[in-house]
Parts: sequence; C-alpha cells; structure tokens
Amino acid sequence: MMKYFLYPLMIACASGTASAQQIDKIITKPYVDRLIKTLSSDEMQGRATFSPGIDKAASFIETEFKSIGLKPLKGATGYRQTFYKYQLKPIATEVSMNGKTIDAAQVLVSGNQSEVLEFDQNNGDGWIKLDPSKTFREQYRALAKAKKRQLVLVDEKFAGDFSQYKTYLSGGSTLDEKDLKSTQTAALVMVLTTDTAVKTFHVSLKNSLKKLPLFNVAGMIPGKSKTAELVVFSGHYDHLGIMPAVGQDSIANGADDDASGTTAMIALAKYYKKLNNNERTLIFVAFTAEEIGGFGARYFSEQLNPDDVVAMFNIEMIGKESKFGKNAAFITGYEKSDFGQILQKNLKGTAFTFHPDPYLQQNLFYRSDNATLAALGVPAHTISTDKIDIDPLYHTVKDEYSSLDTDNILSTIKALALSATTIVKGTDTPTRIPKLTN
Repeated sequence: MMKYFLYPLMIACASGTASAQQIDKIITKPYVDRLIKTLSSDEMQGRATFSPGIDKAASFIETEFKSIGLKPLKGATGYRQTFYKYQLKPIATEVSMNGKTIDAAQVLVSGNQSEVLEFDQNNGDGWIKLDPSKTFREQYRALAKAKKRQLVLVDEKFAGDFSQYKTYLSGGSTLDEKDLKSTQTAALVMVLTTDTAVKTFHVSLKNSLKKLPLFNVAGMIPGKSKTAELVVFSGHYDHLGIMPAVGQDSIANGADDDASGTTAMIALAKYYKKLNNNERTLIFVAFTAEEIGGFGARYFSEQLNPDDVVAMFNIEMIGKESKFGKNAAFITGYEKSDFGQILQKNLKGTAFTFHPDPYLQQNLFYRSDNATLAALGVPAHTISTDKIDIDPLYHTVKDEYSSLDTDNILSTIKALALSATTIVKGTDTPTRIPKLTN
C-alpha cells in the first residue's frame, strides 16, 4: 500500500519542481528589471493621466503584449481599451471676503463641475469654519460628500494639509458627460486665513473644458475548456506625473506605485502564455487613472459580466519587503473569500506566505482597482508588500527604481504564478464576495 501512496506524491513533487524550474526560465531578473526600469524611467514623465508620458507607457505595454502573443479582448481590434472623460481645469479663481480680495494662493477649490460658477452669501450655502480640534482630512471628506456651494475658513494650523490638498487638486477634475449635465452646482471653496467670521463673500470660478481619451491596455489568453470563465490579472500603470521639485527632481516616477505591479502583470502574461495550459480565459490589464478616481478599472468592469469573472489578482506596490519579512505579501479583503487560502495551498512546500491585510484602518480593499469588481461580488483582491503606514516614498518624487528591492519583486511574481495555478486550470473557484448594496 505504501508504494501506491508514495507514487502520486512523488509525481506531485516532481510536477512542482518542474513548475518552479519553468518559472525561473521564463520570469528572469533581467526581464523584470527591463520592464520596471522602462516604466519608471524619466522618459515616461511620471505617467500622469492625459499626459504624453502615459501614452508612451501604454505603447510600451502594447509592444510587450504583442511580443508575448496575447490576443486583444473579445470584439477589440487592438490592446487599447479607449474611453473618454472631460477634464475641467481652472482658468481664474476669484474670492473676496468682507470686501477684501483673497490671494489665489490661499484658496483651494474642490468639487466644482461647472465651466463658470458664481455664488455669494445670498445664493450659496453660507460659510463655516473648520474645527481646529479635529483633523483636516475627516472634515474635508465630510464637506466634500455634502456637495454644497460653501465657503470654508481654514485655520493656519492646517497649512500643511491645505498645501498638500491644493497641489493635488490644482490640475482640476475629471468628469463624465452626465456630470456636466447635472443641475447640481457644488463647489467647496476653502480659504486659509486667520479670520474667524464672514459677513459677506463672493466666489467666481472659471474653468476650461476638454474632452480627452483615456485608455486601459488589455490582452488575453483564451481558455481551453472553460472559455467563458475569466481570471483577471491587473496593475495600474498611471502615476502622478510632475510634482513640486525636491532638489533637482520633479518627476514622480512611480516605480513601486505601480510600475512594480504592472511589471508583475506583464511577466505573468508571459509565463502563462509559455505554459499554454490555462483552462479558463486569462485577461491581463494595465489600468489607467487609478490615481484620480479609478476610472480605468470602473470602465473595464462595465464591459463584462461580473458573474463571468472567477477571480481578480490586482497587484499593487510589491517593490519592498513587507512587514512580514522576506517571501511574504498581504492580500486585501482576505477574510471576504477563500481566495487567499487557495493561493497559500498552492504554495505548500515553498518559503512564500500570504497574509491578511495588516492595515485595515487604511481601507485598502476599496482603495485600489479591485474595488469595482469586488463590490459586484467578484473575489477581486489586491496583493501588496508595501508598508503603507510608514512608507516615506509613497506619492513622492523619490519613488524610483533605485529604491526598489528587485529580489522582492521577483519572488512575489513567482509566488503569484505558482499560487494561481489551480484557479487558472479551473480546479479551484474562490467563493464570491458579498455584493455591496447602495
């Protein structure tokens, strides 16, 4: 009896070793280095949405997909999944309080969706003052959610937060056509001031409006026996573009965020195409506009039936060792399905481990490109290694290739390749996530 028990075990071990050897041949360090160096190079100018840099990045990803041999998505003629948004950019912002004109440097505008908007104490929603005992962020979020036309006095205690938000919002806003047709004319106008009361005020906002294209880059490997069942591998390829200079550097290269995840997605496409044994259809997608609202992932999700998506591996920031040490990553929403348990089962006998998200207070599960499909019931999870609570390079010009641990990237990609095996082959199906209700 013993020899009959040992035989399949030996076959399984041999198969696992063969898979590991294939991974080492297909996903090499020079290959991964080339991808991430190119995506995070100064030539890409930080890959900001709507910029020439993101167009270059998309072209590079298209070239890689073509070289790998991916097919365009069903019904598409190329890899670009193009859609359109309207970009609203400030031209003139004029604010006066108690008869005095406020310096534009002291004014922050959020939530406006109109080319021209004027309001005062008579036809707006009045004015309020931020509470110095509460955080700027929590008060800002509550006010933004209220969607009023309101003047807000900001204590100089919040000067740092004010400056950070002003920089982030200075590029304007991105809108859908339905936003432009809305009768709701909201605008949160914040003024950094020592004043504590307002008798009269007047706000005048003028903006330019342009219709501009955005594009995900997506390709697929059709499944053999379960073609209608989809497994998605993704990463966002946009970043922040040009930022205020630190020394001589003003390019936010986004090497970890998320050239590392996009690199992983491309490398996994190469791996599975070489194996050519996927029973389910595999989709590989580089999302645009994650940094300005997740528009790319949202559009992608609208183009398919979420019930057809068996699982989503969204890869975000794997460029540094996790808080769990080497050969380890965390999965957001770990407790919401058995996705993580399946991945860990497939890694049995290896040194790599997956862990539940240790940063629950950051709400990461609904902050990345997995969120739209997860809300629709798909076991869509983000895999990351970033110490998001203490990462000093996050969203700075210092997020460059030189700051990355490329061995960490390589080990995480290989672990993902192995851990997804049974989902790709159709022998494991993760449990669905409870849908979010409106």
